[in-house]
Amino acid sequence: MLTSLFTGISGLNANGLALSVIGDNIANANTVGFKASRANFADILSQTLGGASAMQVGRGTMIIDIQKLFTQGTLETTSNPLDLAIEGDGFFVVQQPNGPTYYTRAGQFRVNKDGYIVDPNGYLLQAYQMDVNGNVTGAIGNVYLAGLMSDPSATDLITTQVNLDSREDTTTWSFTSGSTLPVAGTYNYSTAITIYDSQGNPHLVYTYFCKTAANTWEAHVVYNNSATGTNYVEVDFDSGTAGTQPVTIAFDSNGALSDVYVTTPHTPPDPTFRPTAALDFSSWGVTSPQNVDIDLNNSTQYGSSNAVVFQNQNGYSAGNLIAVTVDQDGVISGVFTNGQVKKVAQVVLAKFVAAHNLTKVGNNLYLESYASGGPTYGAPGTVGVGKVYANSLEASNVDLAEEFIRMIAAQRAYQANVRVITTTDNMLNELMNIVR
Repeated sequence: MLTSLFTGISGLNANGLALSVIGDNIANANTVGFKASRANFADILSQTLGGASAMQVGRGTMIIDIQKLFTQGTLETTSNPLDLAIEGDGFFVVQQPNGPTYYTRAGQFRVNKDGYIVDPNGYLLQAYQMDVNGNVTGAIGNVYLAGLMSDPSATDLITTQVNLDSREDTTTWSFTSGSTLPVAGTYNYSTAITIYDSQGNPHLVYTYFCKTAANTWEAHVVYNNSATGTNYVEVDFDSGTAGTQPVTIAFDSNGALSDVYVTTPHTPPDPTFRPTAALDFSSWGVTSPQNVDIDLNNSTQYGSSNAVVFQNQNGYSAGNLIAVTVDQDGVISGVFTNGQVKKVAQVVLAKFVAAHNLTKVGNNLYLESYASGGPTYGAPGTVGVGKVYANSLEASNVDLAEEFIRMIAAQRAYQANVRVITTTDNMLNELMNIVR
């Protein structure tokens, strides 16, 4: 009879521990990336009664395991681009400075005072490193953003699509290098565009269009080649000929571009020809002439006003970091003031065969254990680690309704085990009363 007391006590201990697990789940219902746990019960068998047919008597219950449930949590949208959420089985990898490596599902990242991306504990987010061309190197390390700049790129192509008014009269180009631009009346139409040298210095380049004959125009390119003053010069597209050679543009009778050439028309005509302008920016410290192709393809000569249909160039100045973005592949990119987007690193995710055996260490962190096995590292979207979503956080996977049901069941089980103990006590009292 006394064994029923200890059986009841085992039920009290086990259900009390189960209530602790349920309470921890409920307490963390709003903890980002939290994974609920479940108390798994097992019976205790410690006595066998012999006889014609052996009988096994249980001695109660115990908690055999507290299982971590790594089911997917709901993704919630945020305004922080470094808030990251995983859809899948992976874990973010964070490194304690001069300490161990941890794993987490909580993606509340930010930039610390030293320019590194860290979690709320100050641990460094780990990612695949990238070279200057944005290619993954395979090395895993910290993500450093401080002082990140976008290098300038020299312009080597100007694309200009214009409509030149076929009703214009012919004009005579007249220009002398110096401090002033060509005066009105020496050209029919002009346009300007800012280009960049190899150091990122901006330069305004002008193109003047002069009608020289029916269906024939000249394009004269003028720019300032002095960094300390004003000295406008015209580009000579053929230094081997006398004078400053412009670009000749020819149209057919329908107003479509038929040929672009410098000294001699093409045979057959070539409307896709791109003459090259050699620009002298030595006054800015650029030692070699900067060669820039001029693309006039698709220009027209219709009976409508002179107009720029499209104009662009492919250079840009140096840029400072103004924003950070992260795509579903975990690629962290910097957005710069010069309009460029540069890949910086790619978030690395870890996956475990037995993730439920990871060791909880608090602060939403896990440590690898012998039972969990070693991690498999991969980029988001590969080897089953899942995808990464920016401006998102994974909510706790705690189901409050389910936890309350478990709480009620544990409470009733606790009460029932108390009744076993009190009933046993009453039976012992009756036994003592026999003596009386």
